[in-house]
This record gives sequence, C-alpha cells and structure tokens, in this order.
Amino acid sequence: MNESTGNLTLAVTGASGAVFAGAMLRLLAAEDRVRRVDVVVTDSALRVLAEEMDLQGGRTRVLQTLTSTAGDGPELATDKFRLRDNADIGAGIASGSYPSDGMIVLPCSVATLASISHGMAQKLVGRAADVCLKERRPLILCVRETPFHLIHLRNMVQAAEAGATIFPVIPTFYNKPESTTEMARQFCCRVLAHLGLQQPSAYRWRADDEA
Repeated sequence: MNESTGNLTLAVTGASGAVFAGAMLRLLAAEDRVRRVDVVVTDSALRVLAEEMDLQGGRTRVLQTLTSTAGDGPELATDKFRLRDNADIGAGIASGSYPSDGMIVLPCSVATLASISHGMAQKLVGRAADVCLKERRPLILCVRETPFHLIHLRNMVQAAEAGATIFPVIPTFYNKPESTTEMARQFCCRVLAHLGLQQPSAYRWRADDEA
C-alpha cells in the first residue's frame, strides 16, 4: 500500500455473497491507511444484494445497510467512499493516471472474470481492472462460482497470467467462526493482507509448538 495515496477500488458484481461485500466495506471504513475507496456496484450485483438481504431502495441504501450489518461498523455515509456508476467509463479509475493502489472485485462473477480475462473493458468495472493490469497494480478477483467448468478455469489462468490474483471466495474453518459474518470478515482480512493491509484482529494459524 502506497501511504501517500491510500486509494483503493472495490467492485461488487453479480454473484452471491452480500455478507462478504458488507464485511469488506466495514473493514475499509475502519481502515485508517485507506483514505479513499471508489465503489462500483453493477446492476446485477444490486439485484443479488437486494434479494439476499430483502432490501428495497437504490445503491446507496443497499450499501449503507451492508456496512451497518451487525451494528458494529461505521456506515458508508463518509467522504472516504465514492460510489461510481458502472456505465461511467469516464470516471477517474478508468485512467492509468488516476492514483490507485489496487482493486478488489468481491464477489467476482464468472461473467466479470470473463470480461477481465479477455480485456473487454466495456463497463467501468472491466476498464478499471484493465487499468490495474496494464499499470501493474494489484488486482484481486474473488471469484464466486461452483462448480467451475473448463471455460471458467481457462479464464482464471488467463487473468492470472496477465497479473491478477485469483482469490476464490473460500472461507476458513480452522478459526472456528461462530457466524457467517465472522466467516466473511476473516476472509476479507486475508484479502486485505495481500494488499499490505494486515488487520490486527485477523486470525493467524499457529503450529502446536507456537500455541
């Protein structure tokens, strides 16, 4: 993480996983090393999030609810977050000259994966991801699908060869999570660690002789 900027992009796309998106938003809201987060929510993601959480309303309402789930985190109503329209390919994050320290796509649908792996930057999510690849910035794709067929696997290989990190939404169980919220939070802590943003509350495995 470049301490002089502290800018990240978070894209939420049309795959199941509202609890993971909410956990990431809450961690970023509380993360002092991150000064700005550009948030892009696709139309498909908005529908999935609304259905999983039984929500009504627009993007801002859905995201505010995500960040306040469990009542233990700051809400999105902060100037740290900038909500971007996926159709706005002229947004700052669509340019390589825009200061950015990386991008997380969580959850990453296989349609979004396909778009990124083939360089089809037709919408803002795809363009911002393409910028990360060409500028050699971190791009973490938290793919959410099961089972994978051969096209999915080939797209993951192609994206990885271009420089992306494939980080499937696979939670840990050795930390004995007591809720889906805790499970999601620990997963997001591991994602942020890949950007140099280790979280003090993250569970860390210790061998028997270190316990």
